[in-house]
Amino acid sequence: MKITKICCIGAGYVGGPTMAVIAKKNPNIQVTIVDINAQRIAAWNNEDVSQLPIYEPGLAEIVKETRGKNLHFSTEIDKAIDESEMIFISVNTPTKTYGKGKGMAADLKYVELCARNIAEVAKTDKIVVEKSTLPVRTAQAIKSILNNTGNDVKFDILSNPEFLAEGTAIEDLLSPDRVLIGGESEEAIESLAKVYGAWVDDERILRTNVWSSELSKLTANAFLAQRISSINAISELCEKTEADVNEVARAIGMDSRIGPKFLSASIGFGGSCFQKDILNLVYIARSYGLTEVAEYWEQVITLNDHQKRRFSDNLISTLYNTVSGKKIAMLGWAFKKDTNDTRESAAIYVADHLLSEQAQIAVYDPKVSEQRIQADLNYLNTRSEKENQELVDTFNNPYEAVKDAHAIAIMTEWDEFKTYDWKKIYDSMKKPAFIFDGRNILSEEETTKLGFEYSGIGK
Repeated sequence: MKITKICCIGAGYVGGPTMAVIAKKNPNIQVTIVDINAQRIAAWNNEDVSQLPIYEPGLAEIVKETRGKNLHFSTEIDKAIDESEMIFISVNTPTKTYGKGKGMAADLKYVELCARNIAEVAKTDKIVVEKSTLPVRTAQAIKSILNNTGNDVKFDILSNPEFLAEGTAIEDLLSPDRVLIGGESEEAIESLAKVYGAWVDDERILRTNVWSSELSKLTANAFLAQRISSINAISELCEKTEADVNEVARAIGMDSRIGPKFLSASIGFGGSCFQKDILNLVYIARSYGLTEVAEYWEQVITLNDHQKRRFSDNLISTLYNTVSGKKIAMLGWAFKKDTNDTRESAAIYVADHLLSEQAQIAVYDPKVSEQRIQADLNYLNTRSEKENQELVDTFNNPYEAVKDAHAIAIMTEWDEFKTYDWKKIYDSMKKPAFIFDGRNILSEEETTKLGFEYSGIGK
């Protein structure tokens, strides 16, 4: 099937950047991104591209170049479905917060609503592509919904998981390690391969069955998260001995079988996928009675939670076992640098723990809004919205945030934190002035020389 029109349902962290790059590389294809959230679509259509709802280096430039030519953002979902030959489903698949599988299984209600919507509207044959992170066997569910519509439309389902890292999503899209396409119909697979083939070498396009494709996505994230939990487990051992986790990570990373990536000890991983995908893997394993497999992967999450808790416990015990009424400045709220995404960010859980100990928290993050920070804390339902508002202040200037603080906690590895005038910061703080470097980005030697009490991870 020759593809001339693509529709993507869901204008989020996956749909936006992916479709922007597809549009840029395929000027002959009209790409329309639709979403029920009118506010979000309005933000994507904002004249000023620095105001897009998602911050990713390089994204604004591509949107500016393609928007209005062959990249469109709209709330007219049915129209876009009707006109396209290929539909990407890129909606949210959060972990269930209710019912069977609560806290583990993926909530597929948005995916199902999409499938039902497509089934209702479609009058011509469609290729439906799963782009959201989904549990294995979702394609089966989508397929049965689409095939039971009673009209004679032929639907081909493909699984095309994304392997983007936030903060480098555009780079990852422009030169991917691999593009994975799983499906049953060879013709449909090749139609999608041709879209990517506009800029990706054919040997990097892997064609598999649907199950392998879906499971590869979960497995890739589980392996990456496992590396982080592994080095974090060693960091705790380093703190009890004379070892330095950075030196250990460097030594093992030079082994070509291990490699240097994902070996930075920290307060733990965040982001929308790692935890969700592992919980999914655990849930699937349990549902097939594979207890040992489930427990093995569950341990990756247990250790990650332990690492976040350990960080806040250490901060409290260092501050003479009480943070009540003390000002703690948190630098960074995003789950990693170069993104404004805060999903599952360690900062949320550390802040929540400190707030339960009655700390006063001051936050500075170069890309995260006060609204977002409050929403993240309110989502946990630990205390009232009013209390969160009273206990947490957000600043647009880092020097204001740290003024008169008893301690600074570095939560995100933003590059700008390294460039601050730390002498000036030291002078403005309460003494003794503590730094808890949750990302090991500052030099212990230099900060100690300035007079700080420095505490890193795994040292």
